[in-house]
Amino acid sequence: MESFSEKDIREIVGGLKRLMDEKKAELIQLDSAMGDGDLGLTMSAAFTKAAEELAAYEETNISKILLKTGMVIAKAAPSTMGTLIATGFMRAGKALPEKSEIGLAEVASLFNGFAQGIAERGKSKPGEKTILDSLHPASSALEGAVKANLGLKEGLERAYTAAQKGVESTKAMTAQHGRAAYYGEKSVGKQDPGATVGMYILQVFRDQAR
Repeated sequence: MESFSEKDIREIVGGLKRLMDEKKAELIQLDSAMGDGDLGLTMSAAFTKAAEELAAYEETNISKILLKTGMVIAKAAPSTMGTLIATGFMRAGKALPEKSEIGLAEVASLFNGFAQGIAERGKSKPGEKTILDSLHPASSALEGAVKANLGLKEGLERAYTAAQKGVESTKAMTAQHGRAAYYGEKSVGKQDPGATVGMYILQVFRDQAR
């Protein structure tokens, strides 16, 4: 597989719904350590609604499908993380040309837009124990894969590995944003739940590149 069709993007959203359902308890546990513990419920609800809406959304333009996904998530999960994820999908859509099929270069643009949108909306940057600590290294890995002329599957495999390493790196960081920031130095040693969500998004994209 060297490209994603609009059907693949719909299947990715469906895959995110299933994975967030599966990981709901884990995300609740991670979020409870530094937040209000509702992340698993929020992500499950967000992607469940997005998958439902896309099933009835007759559109072949991947850019518009991503924009629609973001708008649905914004309404279904109006929490801090829900808003950030929604922004990410909308900015990802805006970063793409109007196509019904995208290759690795467009996927790299998608994730670059996704990460930039979240950084701007959340007023955050890598190294502050947020979702960016998995998304940013993944985005960089995708850009490197494009320059190396790698295929879609290998590029996303590298991006997912980078996201995994990014999640692990958050354990050594001090939280700078949200409820977690109240914990200060006590947040060191804990895995960031937002970065974990970012890693799972990369996992589903990678798995779709079969």
